[in-house]
Order: sequence, then structure tokens, then C-alpha cells
Amino acid sequence: MKPGIARAEQEAFVLDAVLANPMHGEILERVAGLDLPDCAIMAGSIYKAVWNRLTGRPADYGINDYDLAYFDADDLSAESEAVIARQVAGLFDDLGIEVEACNQARVHIWFNQQYVTDRAPLVSTEDAVCHFASRTHSVALAQRPDGAPGLIAPFGYDELLSLHVKPVANLAGADAWNRKCAAQKAVWPELSFDLIEI
Repeated sequence: MKPGIARAEQEAFVLDAVLANPMHGEILERVAGLDLPDCAIMAGSIYKAVWNRLTGRPADYGINDYDLAYFDADDLSAESEAVIARQVAGLFDDLGIEVEACNQARVHIWFNQQYVTDRAPLVSTEDAVCHFASRTHSVALAQRPDGAPGLIAPFGYDELLSLHVKPVANLAGADAWNRKCAAQKAVWPELSFDLIEI
């Protein structure tokens, strides 16, 4: 699979690669009963599943946990988010996987406190997907209204399929970015990474 081909073909390839890890479908099915608003699986488990398909590895290779995003602007309390995080984690005790739930409507609160920034509030889970440090990472899996799994990919799939990971200007901090690139290069040596000069 090469970047630059028709988006529909790229999307079918990516969706098939992501669903080859049965945990993704299981997560969507189990959390459906919680009725979390604007819910999706995003980050590492999604793009790593695609890297695994492209490099001939098992679908769950290198995946340590699963990030479940939801968006609830009506309740920005840390307490409510913690309750939901415990509920979500408990759904998967029998599978031995770690699923971490995070309210994307709260991200600006803790992010600005932790990093002393002035990040604007996100407006949706898709908006959160738009704010990853690389467009390679900007893909998520959600349940569509018809119940079938579908992808959120605001920037398309070219960068994800290229096996070349580049930072987005002003979204990636040099130290954290470079450490993450080095760690991922050790697991997927076929990939190339653009580092940020310090």
C-alpha cells in the first residue's frame, strides 16, 4: 500500500488493518453500553496497527494500551472523568488490556496547567484528532450511526501510509518528540522520523 492512491482504497486498507486487532472491535462493542458522547479509539493502537500491517507484523505488536476518547463539554470535572475512566477500565479486566478513557473537552485544562500554555478548548473528538503532534497519528476509530466501525481521518492517510513520521509545527515539543521517535524507531526500524532540533 502506497500513499497517493485513491482515498477510498487507502481507507479500506487502514480500516482492515485496524480491525485486524480484535481488541478494537471489542472495545467499541463494550463501551457502547456506556453511551459516552462522541466516542472514538485514537492514538497509538490505531496507527501502530497500520504500521504492523505495512511491515508484516501481528496486528497487536508494540501496542501497550488503548486510548478511548469521548467529548463531554457539559461536565468538565476531573471527578466525573475519573469515574468514567474506572468504568471503562473495568470493562476489560477479563481481557488483560489497558483501556484509558479521557474527556477531550477537559484536555485544555490539565494541558495548560501542566505545560504552562494557553491552549484553546477542543470542540469535538475529531478536533482532538486534528491536534496530534504528527498527521501520521491523526486517525481514530469510531462506531458510525449504523453501528459499523468507521474512521476519523481529517488529514487523510498519506502520511500514515508513508512510514515517514513528521512533526506538525508548534504542536510537538522537541524533547518529548525526539524521545518518542527513538523509542518507536527501535520497535519499527523500517520507519523514518524527522527529529526536532533542540
